[in-house]
Amino acid sequence: MRKSLKHFVNAAAAVALCATLGLTGATGTAAADAPGIPSVGHDWASAGPYTPKVSIGLVHTLYYPRQLGARGEKHPVVIWGNGTGVLPGAYTSLLRHYASHGFIVVAANTPASNFAITMRSGIDLIADKAASPSSVFYGKVDLEHIGAVGHSQGGSAAINAAIDDRVDTAVAIQPGPLNDVDLIDEPVLYLAGQADAIVWPAIVRAMYEDADHVPAEYLELRGATHFGTAITGGDMRGPSTA
Repeated sequence: MRKSLKHFVNAAAAVALCATLGLTGATGTAAADAPGIPSVGHDWASAGPYTPKVSIGLVHTLYYPRQLGARGEKHPVVIWGNGTGVLPGAYTSLLRHYASHGFIVVAANTPASNFAITMRSGIDLIADKAASPSSVFYGKVDLEHIGAVGHSQGGSAAINAAIDDRVDTAVAIQPGPLNDVDLIDEPVLYLAGQADAIVWPAIVRAMYEDADHVPAEYLELRGATHFGTAITGGDMRGPSTA
C-alpha cells in the first residue's frame, strides 16, 4: 500500500525520481572519474556542481549548466510551467538551482500555462537545438529523460504535460485543479503547503489519492504558504530537485 509523505521525502522516493530522470547517486573516485552528472549525495537543497546560465527567448527561457557536457555527460530536461500571471523570471532562483544540478530547464514564457501547450513545445525546441551542430546543446541533451515541473497553475500544467509520451515524470508544486491524473501513467510527486490558502492541501491530497494507478508521493510542508515556498523553492527546493 502506498504511503503519503508529510514534512519529508523518504529515500526510496528520491531514488525512484532520480532514476526516472537518469540522475546518478553514486559516490567515490570511480563515479567522479566517469561520465555523468556529478553526485551530490542527498544534498539536493544546496547549489549543485554546475554554474547556471540563462537564455531568454521569445517563447521559452532556458536555464542550463554553463559547462554543458564538460565530462561527456548528457543533461536531462525539465519543462517548466509558471503560476498564474507570472513569467519564468519570477522563479529564476529555483530554475537556476535546477540548472546547477545538471538539468536543462525549458521554461514556458506564458502566464497561463495550465494546458501545457507551450511547455510541451519546449521539448520540440530543445530537441531541435540538440540536433543542430551550430548549437551549444548539440549532442549534450538527454531526451530520453524529461520531467515536467511547475507551480500553482503550472503545477497543474506539469500533470497535463505528462500526457505527452516523451515526459517521464511530473513534479506538481501546489498544483491547481484543472487536470486529470487519470490520463497519465508517469510517476508524480505532489507538493502541498500546510498554510496554503490558495491551493488548499486537501485539493493536492485529493489529486494524490486519485493517482492510485501510478507511482506517486505526497509531501505537505509544515507552515508553508502558497508563495513562501514557490519563488525560490524554499524548503520544497530539495524535494523537487530530487
